[in-house]
Parts: sequence; structure tokens; C-alpha cells
Amino acid sequence: MSRWAELVGPQINAHCSPESFEDTTVVVRCDSTAWATQVRLLSHSLLKTFDEKLGSGVVTVIQVLGPSAPSWKKGMRRVEGRGPRDTYG
Repeated sequence: MSRWAELVGPQINAHCSPESFEDTTVVVRCDSTAWATQVRLLSHSLLKTFDEKLGSGVVTVIQVLGPSAPSWKKGMRRVEGRGPRDTYG
């Protein structure tokens, strides 16, 4: 986790950060859904890089998470099953 910036490069490092590393799985949180999709697409090449620089089998899975969404549950009474709509206006 301390070598994240070195391993992934400056662009990915600017938008994604590792949250945990457990049992050969790295959990990565990205600042947008676009970057989360991009890192998912690049995960195969990132795993190859990790194998070359860290050793084979150290990291075998990259779990990518998007940005954490705000909670829309406000107040004591609310209608279940009705989340935020695609427009706010």
C-alpha cells in the first residue's frame, strides 16, 4: 500500500487510492465512477505490473469501488424503495 503511487503511476494515483490489502486482494476506492470503470478495465495489466514489481501471487485480485454516495435517508418518515432521481431540479 505504501508503494501504490509508484506501482500504478501518477494518473491513477490522482484519482484512486487503496483502502485495504488482505489475503492477496487490494480494495481500491476511486473518486468517480468513470475512474472506477477505467481501473476495472486496466486491472489485468495492473496485476501483471504487481507481479513484476512485487512478486508472483502477492496481489491476485483488485476490487474496485466507486465513490461513496451520500445518504438520502432524512427524517423519521420516508417512503422505502424510493431513492434519488436522476434530476435534482
